[in-house]
Amino acid sequence: MSKIKRVLVANRGEIALRAIRTIKEMGKQAIAVYSTADKDALYLRYADASICIGGEKSSQSYLSIPAIISAAEISECDAIFPGYGFLSENQNFVEVCEHHNIKFIGPSADAMIMMSDKSKAKDVMKKAGIPVIPGSDGALNDLEDAKKTAEKMGYPVIIKAAAGGGGRGMRVVEKAEDIEKLYLAAESEAKTAFGDGTLYMEKFIRKPRHIEVQVVGDRHGNAIHIGERDCSMQRRHQKLIEESPAILLDEETRKKLHETAIRATKAIGYENAGTFEFLVDENKNFYFMEMNTRLQVEHCVSEMVSGLDIIELMIKVAEGEKLPPQESIKLKGHSIECRITAEDPVRFIPSPGRISTYIVPGGRNVRMDSHAYQNYVVPPHYDSMIGKLIVWAEDRTRAIAKMKQALSELTIEGISCTRDFHLKMMDNPDFINNNFDTNYLSNH
Repeated sequence: MSKIKRVLVANRGEIALRAIRTIKEMGKQAIAVYSTADKDALYLRYADASICIGGEKSSQSYLSIPAIISAAEISECDAIFPGYGFLSENQNFVEVCEHHNIKFIGPSADAMIMMSDKSKAKDVMKKAGIPVIPGSDGALNDLEDAKKTAEKMGYPVIIKAAAGGGGRGMRVVEKAEDIEKLYLAAESEAKTAFGDGTLYMEKFIRKPRHIEVQVVGDRHGNAIHIGERDCSMQRRHQKLIEESPAILLDEETRKKLHETAIRATKAIGYENAGTFEFLVDENKNFYFMEMNTRLQVEHCVSEMVSGLDIIELMIKVAEGEKLPPQESIKLKGHSIECRITAEDPVRFIPSPGRISTYIVPGGRNVRMDSHAYQNYVVPPHYDSMIGKLIVWAEDRTRAIAKMKQALSELTIEGISCTRDFHLKMMDNPDFINNNFDTNYLSNH
């Protein structure tokens, strides 16, 4: 079991700062990388060293495998932490890390390959006895195959990009006369977004809830869960508010969901942190949707209800340590996370630029994960995330009240941000009464 001494953080923004904190708390060295657009980033101040890896475009910097590997070798790093986005789910990057004897803090390339193609992942889960949404038998061959499959399943159906994510290459088809137009639109969008127009089809579940389970596996065959998260408050398939636990679930369904996620983790021999995403229908039946073979943006709410540091667990697993037993993980209280992005709070149009005033909330069990500061310039080249505001309280009612207070204290001026949207949601009767689904915002 070899201890990691120096970690290259192959990411930017709030997750880079988040990772640097844990790495240094563990007594290890953290090396940051940055593009020319991020030369004034806050996280660079706290790293043990920082290396410029290229131009402002992601393709020239954060997506450049040669640049990141060179930075790791120059700084003599023995491990790379990928965060989320960029190269975090790139199996080629994992293999290159292995070739250079650099430990990738995440799952194996084989696990990524198995889970990255959504249609193949469904087949793997079916064989493991995990409930999946009824759908096409693997990828669709062409438009005619799509028409036949939809007729067999019955409308409505949803067409999805096999290599996709973030809602791109996805279309809901309500009736037969729309399938040709929507199939071709999904195929075109998938080719543009992912360089792969492969599509598959699923039965469309009305009023679904998006509930996911945080899992961690080790190389000794152990697997644990750190509870579930409700991520149903979305806009265009992008999560905006996440919470743990999911109060929709009764104890019996919750237990069954956790057991299913553990069984799935062990079935694929998964190592390190990952998330199983499920759709839950109106009768509380749950179906496997996909697995994210990386840390999730919303991992913080799982940390708040468990008291664990998931990045620390990821590093320990990468070092070969055994996971703690499931019984030792106690989940308590309720946590809510609001994603604060540099976007107009009504139309969600990006709003890059200089932050003239920046005041973060304080108080007991209030956490702001952010790389922003007064006079920081939000660049237009990357994701619009400014930070994540997270609270914990004894129950959901108190957590909503705490979040409302924290949001009212949060001050970001000079650019538009989504704070006001979240403030409205904390007063929204449907949100307060747990009366919403993944389509709530598009319908209101």
